[in-house]
Amino acid sequence: MSGGSGIGAFFKVFVYGTLKRGEPNHHWLTKPENGTANFVGEGRTAVKYPLVIASRYNIPFLLDVPGTGNNIQGEVYEIDDKMLSNLDILEDYPTYYTRRKESILLDDREEHCWTYFLNGHKPSMLQLPMMTSYSSAGDHGLVYMESNNESTIDDVL
Repeated sequence: MSGGSGIGAFFKVFVYGTLKRGEPNHHWLTKPENGTANFVGEGRTAVKYPLVIASRYNIPFLLDVPGTGNNIQGEVYEIDDKMLSNLDILEDYPTYYTRRKESILLDDREEHCWTYFLNGHKPSMLQLPMMTSYSSAGDHGLVYMESNNESTIDDVL
C-alpha cells in the first residue's frame, strides 16, 4: 500500500504495551524524527496469546504461544518504513523479538499488522498472570521502568 506522498511504503503495526497512547514509550510514535505513525484504531488479536509482565523492569511481553491466554487488546498504527526501522531498534528485532504479521480485528474489519513477539522465553513465564490489555499504571502494581541496557531481556530468556 502506498502512502499519500507516493514516497516509500506504509505498514500497519499492532502495539499492545508501552507504545500505546498514555504509556511510557508512546513518544516513540509521535517523534517526527522517528518517522510517521498515524493512529488507525483500537483492535484485538484474532488469536489468543499470553501477555505478561516480566523482568526487573516490568516489561510487557507477548509470548508466541498461540491459543494460550487472551485476545490481546491494543492499537493499530499506519507507519512508514522509517518508523518501522526505529521500532525494530526499540524492540531489538531480530535479536530479542520476532516481528510477523498477525490478524488484528478492528471494529468492522480484519487487518494484517506487524506484531512483535518475544523470541523464546522461560517456561515459568507461562505461570505469570496473563492480561488482556496492558497498562503500566494497572492494578498489577508493576510499573514499567525504562532501561538503556540491552541485557534487560536476558533475565526472561
